[in-house]
Amino acid sequence: MKQSAPFFIIVLLLLVGCQPTTAVPTLVPIAQIPVALNTAVATTEPPPTPNMPMPDTPTPLPTTTAVPPTTTFPPTYTPLPTETGIPTNLPTVTRTLVPIPTTQITTTLRCEDRMPDGDLFIIVTKTYGISREYEPPDLIDINDLFPYEVTLGYPTSIRELMRDPLQNMVNDMITSGLQPQILSGYRSYVAQSIAFDKWLKEYPDRAVILSAPPGHSEHQLGLTVDFGSPELPDIVGDPYIQFHTYFYMTSESVWLAENAHRYGFTLSYPREAFELTGFVYEPWHYRYVGVEMATRLKELGITLTELQLSTQPPPCIPVGS
Repeated sequence: MKQSAPFFIIVLLLLVGCQPTTAVPTLVPIAQIPVALNTAVATTEPPPTPNMPMPDTPTPLPTTTAVPPTTTFPPTYTPLPTETGIPTNLPTVTRTLVPIPTTQITTTLRCEDRMPDGDLFIIVTKTYGISREYEPPDLIDINDLFPYEVTLGYPTSIRELMRDPLQNMVNDMITSGLQPQILSGYRSYVAQSIAFDKWLKEYPDRAVILSAPPGHSEHQLGLTVDFGSPELPDIVGDPYIQFHTYFYMTSESVWLAENAHRYGFTLSYPREAFELTGFVYEPWHYRYVGVEMATRLKELGITLTELQLSTQPPPCIPVGS
């Protein structure tokens, strides 16, 4: 028995060595566990993004995406005001586009034979004149109607049909504190011839735009008056001046420009009508056409000549045609 003991021990050791090995988990120090966990997380999630500084104002979006293409609009433009100064609520009229008619003249009446016969709207221009024999049958002296401060003693006549409108207008001006003067009215063919010759001698190169030739003046109709103002000499710097384009600066001219149409008067030669009329600006020259026509012209911003030439056929055969 004593000899078999070593043999038994050897067999026992062999049996133990043939058993399958069971893995024993390696003990990891607790201090190392967080490190192992951090490493595992790093391989499955992205690292945290650093905090970026925010701009003070939001970054604007690209302009190409700010407005969808379907809602983009072309740039708008502010319309420039029209040069004619016509109130925007009135029809715009381009004066220079109204030429003297070039249609064939159908009348056989020659201008030098034309008699107005009381026509309140008759055309009298450099092209279309009237007979040298014409004289209104109802002329009256305005010195019987107004004080000396208005007439200055000049022997001025007008047609009787415009007496009341002219009286009412002048009296209303005086009531408003103004001092209107009437410097001229009816002028015969002979008187106009004398006046035109005077202009020819003093201003031979400009006479045709400063004065009408005889037979081509609205004054011969007896429907026109030239106004004056005691303010004009001080404005111009000439104590004897009576006619000057600076008349438009006087209180009387300002009032007339705003109110004359209410009494039936219209300005014949405004500044912007030079190309049509051929006469320089005459802010003192008013013609009686009646309240209805004067109001219509005021609203349209045109002259009687422009209206007539654009709507009526040639009234007569001009001299030399």
